[in-house]
Amino acid sequence: MNRAVVGNALHAEHKRLVVITGPNQGGKTTFLRSIGLAQLMMQCGLFVGAHDFKAEICSALFTHYKREEDTTMKSGKFDEELARMSKIAEHIGPNSMLLFNESFAATNEREGSEINTQIVRALLEKGMKVFYVTHLYEFALGFFNEKGKGVFLRAEREGDGRRTFKLAEAEPLQTSYGQDLYNDVFGVEDQIRRLLPDKG
Repeated sequence: MNRAVVGNALHAEHKRLVVITGPNQGGKTTFLRSIGLAQLMMQCGLFVGAHDFKAEICSALFTHYKREEDTTMKSGKFDEELARMSKIAEHIGPNSMLLFNESFAATNEREGSEINTQIVRALLEKGMKVFYVTHLYEFALGFFNEKGKGVFLRAEREGDGRRTFKLAEAEPLQTSYGQDLYNDVFGVEDQIRRLLPDKG
């Protein structure tokens, strides 16, 4: 993008849950990757790409990222996500860290939120640390309303739709501003009108 890297700060001491929400292409997944890399590099005794970094040692680090549709058609997207989570559950132990990126969103909002809530609650009860990027509003808001449950970050969006790639502590919103991406891909309304049949 021909611009300087945007740094972000996170203070999550004594917190086991970090939920990251905000607009599409706002830097959420990049931030999640940076958390995983920082943890991994720190535990390997390497320098971490940060101004400063302090974290507990975790016993294991797992990722559950959304994947593309299974082209072999052996299973649906949702089935595949559940199967991967089941395999992770066989190996996790106390003090593991799990990074989720838009997991279990291949079903409707209500079901996806409920499944995510049950999984995250179980992980937290067993002493895991969870970082979760999500667009599921009900899921994020449910934990947000439990005051002190975790840290809730939201990617910033300027009034004109520009992404700053800064994350700040904030309440989840009901929108991910998908309309912004739609307009970027399809252009302004005049271009859309050209695709519509002429009514007269």
